[in-house]
Amino acid sequence: MPSPAALPNPRLALCCLAPLLLGGCLAKAAVDVVTAPVRVAGKAVDLATTSQSEADEKRGRDLRQREEELGRLERRYAGELDDCNRGDTRACTRAQTTYAQIQAQLRQLPPPPPPDRE
Repeated sequence: MPSPAALPNPRLALCCLAPLLLGGCLAKAAVDVVTAPVRVAGKAVDLATTSQSEADEKRGRDLRQREEELGRLERRYAGELDDCNRGDTRACTRAQTTYAQIQAQLRQLPPPPPPDRE
């Protein structure tokens, strides 16, 4: 059996090998610390700004919702107008109110695109 003096000290061996084993780990941590402020700033800019495609999607959603509401109003107006033509005076009043709502919705919609000229 070897003498205790012949065995290497485990602490000394660990201290000698630690920089070799952890070198990549320490370098990665240093890079992470240095680049963190840049990543945080970039993320803040991304959150604060809206891309053109996001703005287009939002405009498209808003337009679809307005057109859906306009369609509902037009269907309601048609029913009220039928009732009015049958002699229901309250339906005539409701039809006038609905017609005013339709006109307000139409003013909010953008004009239709011009027809393609080929």
